Amino acid sequence: MTMPPLRKDAARNWDRIVAVARDLVDQGTPLQLNDVARRTGLGVATVYRHFATPEALLETVATPCLEALAEHGRQALADPDPRHGLEAFLTRVVEAQVTDPALPPVAAAATAALPRTTELRQALTTAGTTLLARAHEAAAVRPDLAAADLVPLMCGVAHAVNISGGTPAVRLATAHRYLATLLEGLRAAPTA
Repeated sequence: MTMPPLRKDAARNWDRIVAVARDLVDQGTPLQLNDVARRTGLGVATVYRHFATPEALLETVATPCLEALAEHGRQALADPDPRHGLEAFLTRVVEAQVTDPALPPVAAAATAALPRTTELRQALTTAGTTLLARAHEAAAVRPDLAAADLVPLMCGVAHAVNISGGTPAVRLATAHRYLATLLEGLRAAPTA
């Protein structure tokens, strides 16, 4: 079910709320709807009309990143090289986790507040599972690597990067180095 378009003033308010939330998330400030209302200069009721919970607002902030990852998943599935497709997708996932602070809590939540988030998370899971199955069929990855291992492994790399700290450029370089090490360990052993 699609929602009718917002009135112009309501659309402006929605945009202001999301922009302030984006800034707060980027600063590492937890989202509180009353705080968002104060910072936007809007009434609390206006913010709550648009976003019933802080989780819904956080998911809205993370949606562009999730949509971009879903598109990367589709592109990776089109790659004729199963190993390259899997590695490209996992690289994008880790890059997103270390560059968009809205993504890790949304990805780690047990349930989603918004149907769109559920849909995008499912698309990412399906892409990862399918890419891994293709890599298994091509004997390009270890046979004992399970689809259920992918999320914890990518989260582990992102967590290690977050602990190491540094500027955004340093964190991204660290993520690439850690991921390259992990991906090398996932390679299938050469047959005798």
